[in-house]
Amino acid sequence: MKALARRQETRYFPDHGEDGYEIGHYDLDLDYRVGPNRLTGTARLSATAAARLDRFVLDLGSFRIGKVLVDGAPARFRHRRGKLTVLPARPVEGDAAFTVEVRYTGNPSPVSSHWGGVGWEQLTDGAIVAGQPTGAPSWFPCNDRPDAKARYRIAVTTASAYEAVANGRLTGKRRTGATTTWVYEQDEPMASYLASVQIGRYRHAEVDGPVPQHLYFPQAAEDEVRHDFGRQGEMLAAFSDLFGPYPFGAYTVVVADDELEIPVEAQGMSIFGTNHADGRRGSERLVAHELAHQWFGNSLTLGRWNDIWLHEGFASHAEWIWSEVSGGEAADAHARRWHGRLAERPQDLVLADPGPRNIFDDRIYKRGALALHALRRTVGDDAFFRTLREWTSEHRHGTVTTAAFTALASRVAGRPLDDLFTDWLYTAALPRLP
Repeated sequence: MKALARRQETRYFPDHGEDGYEIGHYDLDLDYRVGPNRLTGTARLSATAAARLDRFVLDLGSFRIGKVLVDGAPARFRHRRGKLTVLPARPVEGDAAFTVEVRYTGNPSPVSSHWGGVGWEQLTDGAIVAGQPTGAPSWFPCNDRPDAKARYRIAVTTASAYEAVANGRLTGKRRTGATTTWVYEQDEPMASYLASVQIGRYRHAEVDGPVPQHLYFPQAAEDEVRHDFGRQGEMLAAFSDLFGPYPFGAYTVVVADDELEIPVEAQGMSIFGTNHADGRRGSERLVAHELAHQWFGNSLTLGRWNDIWLHEGFASHAEWIWSEVSGGEAADAHARRWHGRLAERPQDLVLADPGPRNIFDDRIYKRGALALHALRRTVGDDAFFRTLREWTSEHRHGTVTTAAFTALASRVAGRPLDDLFTDWLYTAALPRLP
């Protein structure tokens, strides 16, 4: 038996996130003017200190800071290079609860990354948030690390001609003059990069299924959207049976009135472009992919970015599962085809530690799906889907690691699977399918 190889994980984005405190709740009041792309925000953060804090740091983009309060008292601060350093009037003692209020204003812009700008972005007529992996500071102060989950209240005020859509339950809507304020509550813990606001001139419709499903779309695309997302209720029911109960109270899809290169993942929400609604279900695999992220990525969120395959490999495998259960190609046919394609690609990527520049490499998606298919072939359907259901149940709304998944899979299978996982997760060369 091979010993299950594991690499020492290094922090992929060391400039984001802090260890000295834990934020339990974000309360965001946002006022956004679409035309000038002007955002005015007040963020109230409820936190607990891990140790005595003479100062602490939040991630926040290029805004003008009006005031910072700690426990209601004005605090000194420095803000440069995406870091807001706060010096409270009195140190915060270890294990003490404290509050931070930040008032800020400016023109939100995406955070620079290896993949272009990520975060808040102005559309032709509206705005979109695509926060993965480090875009959250583009619109609110936060502890921007994926394992720092918190609950959220997000209130958005904008011109009444627009709809504002955010994570969670819509708990309030009030019109004042020419503007409307929308209030959303995200009850389940959420990573900062999954927080999202979408603003546009959208119509709203419902999709039948086991949980409430909301569709927001531009009026001109209504027929295509209703058709292309028409099987989403069946998809959600099938995934709930195979993966375990849907982890949130509702699911929202926004089709932005612009073309997007790829769909965008958020907690309880997915965002597509009009190019993903062609009226022929040409992007239905992406509908399945983004829906699957609600289990694998949103409810179960990686603790460190080296484990990105736990999101993208699982969601890509769900595409094959939906194809199979909906009467299309069997998962095995998809696996054989993609194995052949990956065999022709460079063999220099380790799935469980690909490096920060490679976290969105297509090989993460497809080799991750193949690793799961190899597990399914090895242990059989009963043990495989029981593993997925136990995985989503044991770690519901938590953070996960590759080591935890491989341990669970071996336990459910009733035998060590070290050889399988060493070959697929920790070795660069592409293994044969079992």
